[in-house]
Amino acid sequence: MTSSIFYITVGVLTFISFLKDKKKTQKAFKIALNSFKKLLPSIIPMMIAIGMILAILSPNTISSVLGEKSGIIGVVLGLILGSLAFMPSFVAFPLGASLLHHGAGYPQIAGFISSLMAVGIVSLALEIQYFGKQTALLRNLTAFVASLVFVIVTWRIMR
Repeated sequence: MTSSIFYITVGVLTFISFLKDKKKTQKAFKIALNSFKKLLPSIIPMMIAIGMILAILSPNTISSVLGEKSGIIGVVLGLILGSLAFMPSFVAFPLGASLLHHGAGYPQIAGFISSLMAVGIVSLALEIQYFGKQTALLRNLTAFVASLVFVIVTWRIMR
């Protein structure tokens, strides 16, 4: 539902832009297409890696590793697995719900989902290419620490 609202909003704003200045809107589309063409060689290997990760890490496998009784080891594994995996939020959140349904613990899933959404080891090479090594590494480290804080808060609340 949220994505539908987003796409409708973008469509309406693009239409308004087209009505206001046809040439600028066409120029913006050309710039976007050229940017997409430049990113494509980097995106294809990332998509292959995502497919491989999703094939290897089934919900049942992750649930067995991230079970409620796995404790701190399960949290650390959740943070690491989430940092290594890469998927869109519309897949990640239902996956988290499915993992909880299959017996995973809340802190473990909090670590997995938060690091999955925030940390990007799979996309690190692409980030380094566009933002520089120091910025990309700092962003990922900060995101990992934020995920860890989120786990601690979740663990305290869900006790």
